[in-house]
Amino acid sequence: MKLATVRDGDGLHVAVLTRRTGGAVWVSVADAALEVLRDERCPGSLAGLLGRDGPRLETPRLVAEAAASGPMPRTVRRWRPNEVRFAPPVPQPGSFLDFYAFEEHVRAARSKRGLDVPAEWYRHPVYYRSNHRSFIGDGEEALFPAGESQMDFELEVAAVLAAPLAGPSAAEAEAAIGGYCLLNDWSARSIQREVMAVGLGPSKGKDFATSLGPWLVTPDELGDLGDLKLSVSVNGQEWSRATLAGMQWRWGEMISFAGEGVRFEPGDIFGSGTVGGGCGLELGRFLSPGDVVELDGGAPLGKLVGTVRRREV
Repeated sequence: MKLATVRDGDGLHVAVLTRRTGGAVWVSVADAALEVLRDERCPGSLAGLLGRDGPRLETPRLVAEAAASGPMPRTVRRWRPNEVRFAPPVPQPGSFLDFYAFEEHVRAARSKRGLDVPAEWYRHPVYYRSNHRSFIGDGEEALFPAGESQMDFELEVAAVLAAPLAGPSAAEAEAAIGGYCLLNDWSARSIQREVMAVGLGPSKGKDFATSLGPWLVTPDELGDLGDLKLSVSVNGQEWSRATLAGMQWRWGEMISFAGEGVRFEPGDIFGSGTVGGGCGLELGRFLSPGDVVELDGGAPLGKLVGTVRRREV
C-alpha cells in the first residue's frame, strides 16, 4: 500500500493510492473514512493515522478496498497521479535520526579525510540527530547556505515509525515500522568539513534541507529491501546506481540501538545513511545552482526530485 501527504488549495491531505477501472487515483483517507466507513475521528495527518492505526494501517486499507470496488461519493477528494503535488509524507516529525549503515560509503567518505573505518563502526549502528523541521517534498527547492561551494546530494531510504517505542528490542523496533520512502540528505560539504573537525558531527552541513517522499510504502508491498534498485540522476544524466543489499545492520537493530533509554513516537523518521556510491563526494563531482536531482526507487518507491538553489548573501 502507498500512502502520501497531498498538497492542494485546501491544505494537506493523507491519501492512499487506489487501483480503479480506468487507472490509479489517490483518494483522501479522511474524506472516505467519514463518507464510506462512517469514521468521524480519522486523523488528518499521516503521523496521526500511524499513531491511531499502528503498523497495520487498517483505515487506509479499508478505504483502498472500498474505492477499488465501487464508486466514491463526490465529496471524497481524489487526485490523478499526474496532477498530484506531494508534501513530505510526514511534514513535521517529532524526531529525525540518520544512520551510517553502508561500509562502502563510510570507507570512501573517510578516505577523503585520510581516515580509515574505525573498529567501533562495526560494533555500533551509529547515527546523528538532524533537523526534523527542515523536510521538503518532491519537486521543492533545496536552499543551500550562502557561499557553499560543494553542494551535494545523498541517496538514502527512510523508515517511518508507526508505534511508540521506548527501549525496544530489535524485533519490536522492526515490527513498529509503518513504511519506507526515499530520502535525500542534502549536504553542504565545505561547511560540513569545517564543523566536523571539532568532533561533534555534521551539524550545519546538513540541517538546512532534507527531501522526503514522494510517498510511503508499507513493508508488505516492498518485500526484501535488499532487492530494491536505486539510482540518482542529475539534469537527466545518471550519476549513480545502487541497492540496499550492503547495509551493515537491519532496521530493527539500528532503531533498537538508538532507542535505548529514548522514547520514539509514530511518525518519527530514521534514515539509512548514504548507499555506496550514492553521493557526489564519493564520485568526485558536486552540484551547481539550478541542477535538478532525481532519486529513483523504481515502481515501489517512485521518484523524488529536488532543485538545487543557494541563498544569496
